[in-house]
Amino acid sequence: MIPMMELGRSGLKVPVVAVGCMRMSGKTVDKARRLIESALEEGANFFDHADIYGRGRSEEIFAEAIGMNPAVREKLILQSKCAIHDGMYDFSKEHILASVEGSLKRLKTEYLDILLLHRPDILMEPDEVAEAFVKLKSEGKVRHFGVSNHNPMQMQLLQKSLPMPLSADQLQFSITNSTMITSGVNVNMGNDAALDRDGGVLDFCRLNNITIQPWSPFWHGAREGVYVGNPAFPELNAKLEEAAEKYGITPTGVVIAWILRHPAHMQPVVGSMNPGRMKEILAGANVRLTREEWYGIYKAAGNKLP
Repeated sequence: MIPMMELGRSGLKVPVVAVGCMRMSGKTVDKARRLIESALEEGANFFDHADIYGRGRSEEIFAEAIGMNPAVREKLILQSKCAIHDGMYDFSKEHILASVEGSLKRLKTEYLDILLLHRPDILMEPDEVAEAFVKLKSEGKVRHFGVSNHNPMQMQLLQKSLPMPLSADQLQFSITNSTMITSGVNVNMGNDAALDRDGGVLDFCRLNNITIQPWSPFWHGAREGVYVGNPAFPELNAKLEEAAEKYGITPTGVVIAWILRHPAHMQPVVGSMNPGRMKEILAGANVRLTREEWYGIYKAAGNKLP
């Protein structure tokens, strides 16, 4: 069974790895069921959704595959996201409320454990978002709230109107997409690696007890593909294989161990739809890499220490 952690300041205990359901819309109900069961067998009962995943179909398939009912629901932690639609981002009260109603209907549940705002809305009115959140919480439809792909100032701007804390920020992060930590390593240097592209979001989240949920932990670039087993990353894969052999897991498991070794206590979101690979991934949650191993993997990805 994988370890548990607290999600931000919510008081909610969650698995250290979340199961991402973005690609579930492309699976049959039977295949989705096998994936869900493989995750639950390892204690991974946190499932991450969004209203745009498969235009809602991922949520529908999930509910059907798991046979959603009150007894099943109480064993799950469900997170969904809203705000992306029709070529824009929308934090209006009307859209947030309508999106949640849609997710609840598709997931066949009366509440979400967590709702995230998917991408920053340039036209955001913090007080309007607060009205939506307060209504959803008072009606028991959403218990905790967070954001996705937000920087510190955006979170502070929103938080000033909210009576509840933001519990999570979902951000892209992997061994090869590690600007959140690389800029900190290169403080006061004149190289490109020193550029702070996210406003110090890693330290901000740590200071404010906001859980970072890394998405696409196995991908390099924006969406170029996976780096595990990719011949374009020979040094990195050699290090992953070395650690995998030592700990009796696979390189994909080592990736998760590498992310979880960071003291920020991140909760990576993994989107594999392969039950066998899901078990390999989750096995990494029980491995603690040494400092030497962590830095060795970081440098093997092309990250240089000043």
